[in-house]
Order: sequence, then C-alpha cells, then structure tokens
Amino acid sequence: MKEKLEQIRKITKEKIKDLKSMQELTDLKAKVLGKKGELTEILRGMKDLSAEERPIIGSMVNKVRDEIEDAIKEAQQNIEQALINKKLEEEKIDITLPSVKIKRGSKHPINRVIEEIEDLFVSMGYDVISGPELETDEYCFERLNLPKGHPARDMQDSFYITNEYLLRTQTSSVQARTMMANKNCEPIRMICTGKTYRREDDATHSHQFNQVEGLVIDKKERNVSLADLKGTLEVFVRKLIGENSRLRFRPSYFPFTEPSYEVDVNCFKCGGKGCNLCKETGWIEILGAGIVHPNVLKMNGYDPEKFGGFAFGTGIDRLAMFKYGITDMRYLYTNDIRFLNQFDRKD
Repeated sequence: MKEKLEQIRKITKEKIKDLKSMQELTDLKAKVLGKKGELTEILRGMKDLSAEERPIIGSMVNKVRDEIEDAIKEAQQNIEQALINKKLEEEKIDITLPSVKIKRGSKHPINRVIEEIEDLFVSMGYDVISGPELETDEYCFERLNLPKGHPARDMQDSFYITNEYLLRTQTSSVQARTMMANKNCEPIRMICTGKTYRREDDATHSHQFNQVEGLVIDKKERNVSLADLKGTLEVFVRKLIGENSRLRFRPSYFPFTEPSYEVDVNCFKCGGKGCNLCKETGWIEILGAGIVHPNVLKMNGYDPEKFGGFAFGTGIDRLAMFKYGITDMRYLYTNDIRFLNQFDRKD
C-alpha cells in the first residue's frame, strides 16, 4: 500500500504540471481526492490492515493528500493568471484613441417648470402642499360643489378604481383637504403641484398630466378680490413664460368658483397671428380661475359670510410647452434623449 501511495503522489504531481485548463484540473482533483478517488479507496481499504499498520498508512495518506492539494492550488493560481494575461493581451485598449461621448439628458422640462413655479409662489408667501393621487369621490368632487350627475364626474372623463376611489382628475382636491385640515379656520395661501389623470390624449392633452393649483382664503374685511386674482396671475404667467405675454380673461363656469374665468395667452407658435395650434384664433387657454364658491367654503368648514378668496389651476405640461416652444405635449413623455438634452441650453 505504501508503494501505491507513492505511485499516486508521483503520477498526480506529474500530470498537474501538464494541465492547461481549469476543467482538466477539476477532473484530476475529483479522480484523486474525490469521494470515489484513489486516495479515498485506500482509506476504505485500511480496515483490512493490522492495528500497527493503520496509523502509519493513515499518516502517509494525509501527507500525500496535503502535497497534492498544495500542487493543485498552485496550478490553479498559475492557470488563472495565464487566463488573465491572455485576456489582457487580446483586449488591449489603445488609450490614445478619442473617447466615446456619453449620451446624457438633463433635468426634465416639467421638473424645471415645477421648481420655478414653487420658487415663485414661495417668494410670494404661499405654502407648497401635497396630496394623494388616489383620491376619494368626496374630496375630488363633492367638497368642490360638483353634484351627482355633473359631466365632470362622468366615467368617460375619470379613471375610477372603485365606486368610491378614483385617480384624481384635478389637484383641487388638495384645496378641500387643506381647508378641512385647518380646524381653526385661519387664512390660507397655498399651491399644490402634482399629477392628475383624465381620459384625454392628443397633441395638447394627455391621459396623465401635471397641474398646479392655487388657493387664497382670508377674512372678508381684508377684501381679497378679483383684482388680486388677476394681478397674481399676471405676475405668474409673465414671470414664467415671458414679460411680453398677453393675457385675456373670459367669463366661464366652474362649479367651485363664482364668478369664474378662463385665461388665455397669446399663441407662442404664431405670436397671435393664428395657426393650427391655436385653431387660427391667436390665443390658447392655459388656466381656469375665479372667486371661491360659497358652497365650497361652507362644505369645508369656512363661513362664507366671514371668509372669501380665489382659486386657480393650470396644466404644468402646457406651461412647459409655452416656455420651451414645444408643439406636441406627447414629446414630454417619450424619454427621447435627443429631446431632453436640449434643455441644458434653455435657461
């Protein structure tokens, strides 16, 4: 058995020197040291040896195993280093070549507009409030004076999840939540920016879009009037879009304001001369506004005899179109890097 052990040691170490791949090394290791390997077979045969021979042969087996394992470990390191050297030689990089330009975008135009709006209104003393996108029928409609059966509640316009919950169609729901949370009926001056959802999809509308909603409520003796609303919107639009922007106020109807107005701005594409974007009118409607309806105040905890105020709302996506001259709203959602990387040069 001693001669067999010596033979295994000698032959195995010679074979290890000739190995060229990790697979060959693995196969040899299994053949000699595995569960059915040559050394394991010798250990199983030790039961037939005398009591005096067993410790001697056992010691020899351990010594041979250690030598073979050390040789295998060294061979493994040599093979791995050879593979690394081969890879480095084959994948050599010429550092004198010009680098490949990494394509990158920039801050999204909608995010730019949101930050600019929030900075503007914070400087005017407004608070920035947020609210849930999954809204209840109560806050999205009922507390804003939209009775059952009103066209704005029609499921053709809204994404209902259940009979009670829907994706909010307007950020006005945050106005109701803000008034309800103000238990002491203190004055409010707030804006909310966020996503809203409606069943629309064309060049100037999207099924998902961003809105900014504003609300001012104060005691009636402070006389928050339509003139304050108009002045606020003029500062807002001209600061955001451009000092030369022209505004037009048209009487309109909204359930949550009375009187109500739609505000138009001269078309950025044709300069007010008339084109396909503005439907040859020279104007594009950008926001709705008005004096807060007494029913809205009453339903949300404010006495309409003591308090008054104004509210306004507009689509941020459309403001981004005006600000950056984007003619199709769908460009804002393509994530095309060729489109996005232009906006580093805009500001």
